[in-house]
Amino acid sequence: MTDDLVNVADLNQYSYCSRRYWYLHFYDTQGRNYERIEGKTKHENKSTRGDWVNELYLESEELGLKGKVDVLDLEDDKIVPIERKRAESGDFYKSDEVQLAGYCMLLEDYLEEPVREGAIYLYETDQRMHIPITQQHRETVREQVEAMRSMTADVVPPLTDNPKKCEKCSTRAYCMPEETAILEPHRAENTGWEDHQ
Repeated sequence: MTDDLVNVADLNQYSYCSRRYWYLHFYDTQGRNYERIEGKTKHENKSTRGDWVNELYLESEELGLKGKVDVLDLEDDKIVPIERKRAESGDFYKSDEVQLAGYCMLLEDYLEEPVREGAIYLYETDQRMHIPITQQHRETVREQVEAMRSMTADVVPPLTDNPKKCEKCSTRAYCMPEETAILEPHRAENTGWEDHQ
């Protein structure tokens, strides 16, 4: 039942904005913004070195997840999943941590042993940031998987509570946050979009 499994990369989309994920999931409105094109190019031009394993695909019925880990690195006799991110700011987001936690949980299920740490590699600054995977991360992943699997095409999620997220969003043309705030003001309550009415 692979079709019922949530793609780990979509945990990031959902964490960033559930409305964005809804459009991507139900209408396949991928769009073509710079970040998506740049990220795809980086993956296609990946390098191999040392004890790296590139792009391991995993799935778990029990977790309700599937996904491809960017890189697995053997480090001090432990396996560390690494998620690559483009980050001009030199930092990563909470949504990136949730995605990484999903990969760690998939890897745990596959290896049948704990995976307590992952890493985020930032292209722009050439930094690897190690992230301890906490119980809170795991609970967030489980809650999001449940919420994502229960979404339906006829119930549109509310607008994001951070209008700045919409500025470069590839689904903005479909989501139409400003128009939604004007035409359906109840959807804009407590989101920051009230000012755009």
